[in-house]
Amino acid sequence: MSFEERINILKKLVNESKSLVFFGGAGVSTESGIPDFRSKDGLYNNHDVKFEKYQPEYLLSHSCLRDNPEVFFEFYRQKLDCRNVEPNITHFKLAQLEQKGKLSAIITQNIDGLHQKAGSKNVYEIHGTTRRVFCNKCKKIYNPDYIFESKERIPKCECGGIIRPDVTLYEEALPQDAWINSIKVLKKADLFIIGGTSLTVYPANTLTSYFEGENLVIINKDETEQDKWAQLVFRESLGEVFEKINI
Repeated sequence: MSFEERINILKKLVNESKSLVFFGGAGVSTESGIPDFRSKDGLYNNHDVKFEKYQPEYLLSHSCLRDNPEVFFEFYRQKLDCRNVEPNITHFKLAQLEQKGKLSAIITQNIDGLHQKAGSKNVYEIHGTTRRVFCNKCKKIYNPDYIFESKERIPKCECGGIIRPDVTLYEEALPQDAWINSIKVLKKADLFIIGGTSLTVYPANTLTSYFEGENLVIINKDETEQDKWAQLVFRESLGEVFEKINI
């Protein structure tokens, strides 16, 4: 089918849907200028020379935060400062779909908070977010700018604990509330759109098994294991697809 034919089918599915859920990965934010983690142009393949001796996953791991906090925070400050990044058309279109009562929820692997910045309310951040910062000892909440603006190489709380982002690091469990709520909305969904993710990250990639509806749509530049189950597959960019969606 041509792009226009697939777009027309997608519009029909969205219009007829009573409970749409969108599940997004790093590809949702690349059009805002945030590099993804695994592509050839991604974050892990462009890290600075000083990080070369570390495995990419280690730099965002619980072990790194615990054992090499100076390295962790240097990498975090250089690579994960999303404060001045703006949402793109996909974020805005999803927010519009929610406002019009079409979109039940967004499930995201991204930690940048761009969905909320675009106006979305019902967002389940299964990998946490850079928009929340807290002390790992006393749990005191700090302004999310604190880590980036602190003069300390390792930001410390007055209790002596380390002030860390509320991001799910490698070796850490996913936030239970976000995970449980994601499963709940997926079980009720009649249309499931997956975008900007290769569906290779565990356990996020297992979420697809909880979708019991009929209509699955995948928008991703690379092939995924779920393509064979989808009613529609788009290899075009998310922006190209979502700019065509009007309710």
